[in-house]
Amino acid sequence: GCLTIDPNNPSTIWVGTGENVGGRHVAYGDGVYKSEDGGSSWKNMGLKTSEHISEIIVHPDNPDVVWVASQGPLWSKGGERGLFKSTDGGESWKKVLGGNEWTGVTDIMMDPRNPDRLYAATWQRHRTVAALMGGGPDSGLHRSEDGGETWEKLSSGLPKSNLGKIGIAISPQQPDVLYAAIELDRTQGAVYRSEDRGSSWKKMSNTVSGGTGPHYYQELYASPHAFDRLYLMNVRILTSDDGGKTFVQLQESDKHSDNHSITFRADDPDYLLVGTDAGIYESFDLAETWRYIKNLPLTQYYKVAVNNQKPFYHIFGGTQDNGSSGGPSRTDEPQGIRNAHWYKTLGADGHQSATDPEYNHIIYAETQQGGLHRVDLITGDRVFIQPQPRAGEPHERFNWDAPILVSPHKPSRLYFASYRVWKSEDRGNSWTPISGDLTRNEERITLPIMGKQQSWDNAWDVGAMSNYNTITSLSESPVTAGIIYAGTDDGFIQVTTDGGGNWNGIPVTRLGLPSRSFVNDIKADLFDESTVYVALDNHKEGDFSTYLYKSTDKGASWRSIKGDLPQNTIIWRLVQDHVNKNLLFLGTENGIYTSMNGGVNWHKVPGSPTISFRDLVIQKEMNDLVGASFGRGFFVLDDYSALREITDASLKKEGALYSTRTAPWYVPKNVVGNTGADYYFAENPDFGAWFTYSLAEGFTSKSKARKDKEKDLEKRNASIPFPGWDALEEERREQDPKIWITIKDANNNV
Repeated sequence: GCLTIDPNNPSTIWVGTGENVGGRHVAYGDGVYKSEDGGSSWKNMGLKTSEHISEIIVHPDNPDVVWVASQGPLWSKGGERGLFKSTDGGESWKKVLGGNEWTGVTDIMMDPRNPDRLYAATWQRHRTVAALMGGGPDSGLHRSEDGGETWEKLSSGLPKSNLGKIGIAISPQQPDVLYAAIELDRTQGAVYRSEDRGSSWKKMSNTVSGGTGPHYYQELYASPHAFDRLYLMNVRILTSDDGGKTFVQLQESDKHSDNHSITFRADDPDYLLVGTDAGIYESFDLAETWRYIKNLPLTQYYKVAVNNQKPFYHIFGGTQDNGSSGGPSRTDEPQGIRNAHWYKTLGADGHQSATDPEYNHIIYAETQQGGLHRVDLITGDRVFIQPQPRAGEPHERFNWDAPILVSPHKPSRLYFASYRVWKSEDRGNSWTPISGDLTRNEERITLPIMGKQQSWDNAWDVGAMSNYNTITSLSESPVTAGIIYAGTDDGFIQVTTDGGGNWNGIPVTRLGLPSRSFVNDIKADLFDESTVYVALDNHKEGDFSTYLYKSTDKGASWRSIKGDLPQNTIIWRLVQDHVNKNLLFLGTENGIYTSMNGGVNWHKVPGSPTISFRDLVIQKEMNDLVGASFGRGFFVLDDYSALREITDASLKKEGALYSTRTAPWYVPKNVVGNTGADYYFAENPDFGAWFTYSLAEGFTSKSKARKDKEKDLEKRNASIPFPGWDALEEERREQDPKIWITIKDANNNV
């Protein structure tokens, strides 16, 4: 996505939603938003099927003229992709630059001397679960001299092969000078420079961003303070002082890698502000030293696990590009949970974590594509325990986010999955495969991409492809050992009832789904050995439908339990309450939902933000629901147990009081305070006992009653009478309502 402040009015802010990268796990959006009050309120201004907006430019003299660069859907063709222009402040849009059904606009720049002179980079790309085609003949550079109404494709001196992602920059000192960082076939690339507004180009070097591939970086910036100084976003920022002839890595010690954006201060040549996969860093001395902005909770968690540690349980999870970490669910410090309370359990990209119910100091953590470790939190030992193929067996294909499962029947028994299921009886010291290949085991290069099978000489981004034909989810029945379910990334649900001796493959087409739908989650029922739930996902084929099913016969037949969930709700995780079998929770792309009747009806959990929750887990001793969000860290719903008892009948009573849990009793510490606003704390749950109640009718204050009447009059365009000074004074003096709860002991004494 992107953010732009109107140069004519700093209170007007534009936001384009959806990440402009070609990665495996990218957030998609629903168009463009506009705020006219500095971000206090927002309005969607359209382009809802764009999914990935790369840049927005507002005319420097006319706020009604806006250009939006839309890269368009990553996983499918079509959508609102290309360059769009509005002349009425976003009320309507006209497409002024496009390409084929796979091509969008990934970057746009304006000549600072002439707002009618625009430069745009188009990018043809398509990702599937199996592969990434990172370029094509429609990728290129374009110039307009009339505000985007007509365009000329630039080609003199530029490469002729299939181009990939392109980053462009204009020299602020000499705007006739342009720079372009161009991805070529097989993640090769080069930096080009033009001195005549793009009419001709000269290759300066073979520099290209690396890491997982240029699709993830390639943003190019020209310094406003030094002519020909460039910054190319990369794992480590690459900088050039000679217009792109030579590049060196910027000094980034004590700073996170994976850089995506940079901005400058016009009045300070030594200042840099950089956006990375770990958050925001700033430098006041041109990268000699860095300051981390540590009060923004921006962590992208894939998965979550909890233990039973006392006095407060700990939460664990794996993150995108920030390793795996753990920390307490609450502390005995009045300020709350500090960053310093958290600790790293593993590096690299973090993925699934699991805990040992017998030993709280033993956890399991993994890196991308199955790098499983057993971690001792006391000694700090990390033991690599990934199962390995036997001699003569093929390479073990692990999913990018491979599933780890601790058996509910025996703490030392683990299950792990690649393209087959593995079992360990000794906490990962040794492994035995208990299945054959449970996937399609295809050659991914033969599968269609961009609508057809492609030549090997086309722009395959092999380094950016995850393993395919892998197992994505595992579950064992807590009721009966040996009933195990596995879901795959290529459209299969597998079940064994004899601990892996025999497997029954269930194609998802039997549920009425597209044949390669991705199994996001599979969950054996906590109460009935024959019942199982599955959440599936086909958005990586451009299908955003809601797929949630239940079987009561070990997968022989299925019925949908999506109920009244909003359309196009991608479901990542389902968990079932351990007391009330009909109480279910969903982690979805747009928040957390709950059902109190087994999936007939669903309600969004109040207080959960409208963001992606990739995982949920229940801490059973405390009745807490813990959610892993992909962008804002962990969330905890403290003691949800009242949801087990809430019924239509209880809500109709004048008042109802629900069961409460035993309150933790401890003496809060005295710690140093006055730490300032940049010291981040997550709030602790309120100290003491909690009581949950419901009232059939809430109390209406005098102020609210007056305002409700005035709203009704305003809707009818009627005059709104002045209430009088005495009435306003009564409103001011009115006290907040109070609820009185009488507590009695076992002998009925108050």
